[in-house]
Amino acid sequence: MPQPRVLVLRAPGTNCDVETAHAFELAGAVAERVHVGRLMENAALASRYQILCVPGGFSYGDDIAAGRILATRMRRHLGDLMHHFVDSGDNLVLGICNGMQVLMRLGVLTSGVGQLQTAGGPSEEADQSVPPATLTWNNHGRFEDRWVNLAVDETPCVFLKGIQQMYLPMAHAEGKFIARDADVLEELRSTGRLALRYCEPSGEIQSETLPFPINPNGGDANVAGVCDATGRVFGLMPHPERHIDPTQHPYWTRRKEQPEHGDGLQMFRNAVEWFA
Repeated sequence: MPQPRVLVLRAPGTNCDVETAHAFELAGAVAERVHVGRLMENAALASRYQILCVPGGFSYGDDIAAGRILATRMRRHLGDLMHHFVDSGDNLVLGICNGMQVLMRLGVLTSGVGQLQTAGGPSEEADQSVPPATLTWNNHGRFEDRWVNLAVDETPCVFLKGIQQMYLPMAHAEGKFIARDADVLEELRSTGRLALRYCEPSGEIQSETLPFPINPNGGDANVAGVCDATGRVFGLMPHPERHIDPTQHPYWTRRKEQPEHGDGLQMFRNAVEWFA
């Protein structure tokens, strides 16, 4: 099986790059942690890799808004790099927590959504100056760190292939997913782009917003992860790299049967197996 190479992007404040690189390597990839400054000096380095991963942390201290500074630097200085990974059709992109915040600021997770057309052009009903969706502060206005149940909706997402449920930790202050309006939310849902949802332990997907702490941030439709139309670009707020080993489960000593791996590992395996 081909062994894809992963670019794990680092920036000042990134703190989950080592664990994320380890998860990809455990899944069979070759991972390299690369600082954004190095790429800005030589963007051609991107041609070495087949997967781009923007890991969790607090890039640039999350000044202004979570992920905004890194997203701005990538948009202004690394446009060719993003085109290489997002638009070529041959590569994958994963954003975890702060990484999802970056991808949302770049607009790659909601591209092509909410642009209603009429005979004369875009519909006046859709304000094109407002992004289709964004991530904002949790309902209670503070940082939240806990384990959550997650369910996979019907989706083309490469990373979630064959996965129905996961139990993963989350840790964020600005993870509340909000769609511009009900039409955008329905468009995202009907096309399988609301790929991952917070849920109760039963795994049932609910359309109405579930109460805290089942939905830890109050996001629309209990959204925890979003993919692009192709399923190759995926962002999620929970941390799959923090549950790749069964001993990372908070109740692992009380479980009657120990699985071989933690719930998050299959996501990284799916990425590697896609290149087969």
